[in-house]
Amino acid sequence: MIEQYGVLPYRVDAKGDVTFLLITSRDTGRWIVPKGNPVPGLPPQEAALVEAREEAGIEGEVGAEPIGSYTYVKQKRGGKAVPAEVEIYPMKVTRQLSDWPERHERMVRWFKPSDAAASVAERSLRALILGFHPAEANGYPSRTSGDMGERRSGGFGMLKIFRAIMPKEDRFFDMFQRHADILIAGADAMVTLLENQGPIDEACKRISQHEHAGDDVTRDVLVAVRRSFITPFDRSAITALASSMDDALDEMWQTAKAITLYEVKSFEPQMLEMAQLAAEAARLVREAIPLMKNIGRNGHRLHQITEAVVHLEGRADELHAAGLKALFQAHGKDGTMAFIVGREVYSHVERVLDRLEDVADEIQGIVIDHA
Repeated sequence: MIEQYGVLPYRVDAKGDVTFLLITSRDTGRWIVPKGNPVPGLPPQEAALVEAREEAGIEGEVGAEPIGSYTYVKQKRGGKAVPAEVEIYPMKVTRQLSDWPERHERMVRWFKPSDAAASVAERSLRALILGFHPAEANGYPSRTSGDMGERRSGGFGMLKIFRAIMPKEDRFFDMFQRHADILIAGADAMVTLLENQGPIDEACKRISQHEHAGDDVTRDVLVAVRRSFITPFDRSAITALASSMDDALDEMWQTAKAITLYEVKSFEPQMLEMAQLAAEAARLVREAIPLMKNIGRNGHRLHQITEAVVHLEGRADELHAAGLKALFQAHGKDGTMAFIVGREVYSHVERVLDRLEDVADEIQGIVIDHA
């Protein structure tokens, strides 16, 4: 895996509103943050500053400690794809240049936090953006692009010691458990819907209510991350876990919306079995949350749980393929609307399992980082 360093450039206006600067990549044109390879003889944060100036034409103060990292697939010359991990440092922008080396090769734009998060493709980078608040950087000794040779006064080492002896924030686990409970309720409502044992409108309404409740928990987590000095895990990991659970609930609601929109009245057995697998996966997530309070002791069981969720997602993929085949044999040869609608519903149910697998991946990442 390639190791790179980058910055999350930000500025704060007179009202206290934060905006983030993104740039486009030279090959695909998608929005990213300034980043690059290590520079011999320079610490990581200073190498990141060099890239920020060359790629985005910005100068400023960079935090001495990273706020997290994200991974992506880098396309090298010759077409070879190589995974890369980017360590991200906060950068308070103090100057934007009128000319810089890559000015004509990239677009540069300032975004509101929500828009910046929505513009990037990588889930972990999105979580870093949503979870970051400038107050986090206030205690960092920093390097400036105007004077890299001198470190500012202050001791991040003392800050780390203080954080180590302080109690962890258990309220995050309370929010995660509430989120997991809502996941189970949403998945159970989806099972009831696809069992077709009651009014479809009522089942869809319940799923909508659970999705809104999940949104509320996600907002609570994001607010808590910004306001808390002590967190049990890396801030980006907390926001990524909350976001992945919220995404699973969103897909449950997308399933219900498709059923409502197309007035679907009956469902194939594979759809129901996939929903039952989702309910099983949601319960595994709920079991995992309290175990994360002591990862050292519960690491083995957490690994078993995440592997079980991955297995359920694989089984759902098989059901998805079998269901589509049966649907095509029944309706697809004539190109009927029944096949098109059924395929749409299948895709949303399958994505519910995909998002639950994402939850398991986030949990596994936390276990690896803290075991």
